Amino acid sequence: MSGRRTARRRTALAVTAAALLPLALTACGSGGSGGSGSGKDGGKAEARPGFPYTVDNCGVKTTYQAPPKRAVTMNQHVTEIMLELGLEKSLVGTAYLDDKVLPRYQKAYDAIPVVAKEYPSKEKLLAANPDFVYGGYASAFEAKDGRTRDELKKSGIDTRLNLEYCTEKRTTLDDVYREIDEVGRTFGVADRAQKWIADSRASVAKTAAELKKTQTAPVPVFVYDSGDKTAFTVGGKGIGNELISRAGGRNVFADIPKSFGDATWEQVVARKPEVIVIYDYGATSLEQKKRKLLADPALKDVPAIRNKRFAVLPLSDAVLGVRAPDAIAKLAPQIAR
Repeated sequence: MSGRRTARRRTALAVTAAALLPLALTACGSGGSGGSGSGKDGGKAEARPGFPYTVDNCGVKTTYQAPPKRAVTMNQHVTEIMLELGLEKSLVGTAYLDDKVLPRYQKAYDAIPVVAKEYPSKEKLLAANPDFVYGGYASAFEAKDGRTRDELKKSGIDTRLNLEYCTEKRTTLDDVYREIDEVGRTFGVADRAQKWIADSRASVAKTAAELKKTQTAPVPVFVYDSGDKTAFTVGGKGIGNELISRAGGRNVFADIPKSFGDATWEQVVARKPEVIVIYDYGATSLEQKKRKLLADPALKDVPAIRNKRFAVLPLSDAVLGVRAPDAIAKLAPQIAR
């Protein structure tokens, strides 16, 4: 099992209690608890438009007097959010790629130090001297590694967790837009965030209009992430389920109450998916995953196997981040009947 799958499985099985607290975006104001956002130097930040800014992220309430200056991102999709918003100069470190960053981010990404190939130890993280740490999965703030949000706060570091991992409700595109909006406000680039949101809404609407012309009923879809004895797949809670629905599919394991979870191969057979979406990442290649599925005699009567109907998404397309609108447009023609 790869480190990436381990991290996502750990997150899927045990999200911290703090991450399950109700989300609430608090109006900007000088009140509120949390960090000052003035950096680790302790100096009072100069007032600027949009600040003070108070946000409740996964039950952690923080007031920023100014944008963080020394951020570290812990997972590819949150790194790409920062780069999409033009915040590379605010980054002093990144960690944990699932695959390659998008070509348009490559130059900016290459100029940022990589703190660790996967998650850094607490010591390595602190050595980067961040004033803000942004985690994509709850596992970025793993207690056993000493990186909880409370522990980092004691070191004067503010934190943010991607919204996909701090709500008990089903994740939707509205959460994607909220994520971008809140990060934009935190870093003082609310205008960039709003432009991205407007463009993305237009892209999603265009895909929906095209689907409406050609498709009458959702296509049953099974997502194969990984697994041998069981199938590690997409449940109904995460953004992956939303992408499938928006692309004209019906996730056959939407009843799993998590972003990711295990299903039995007997369940896969019984639910008769017409398309299998393969998440492409890690040491096991796309072709290896296809061969495994096609060679399994227990799956021979599954419609998607019988008709060799596969769709492909890079894992970094299938998480809550800036790739979501394009992922819907990419997936829709692959799922179409």
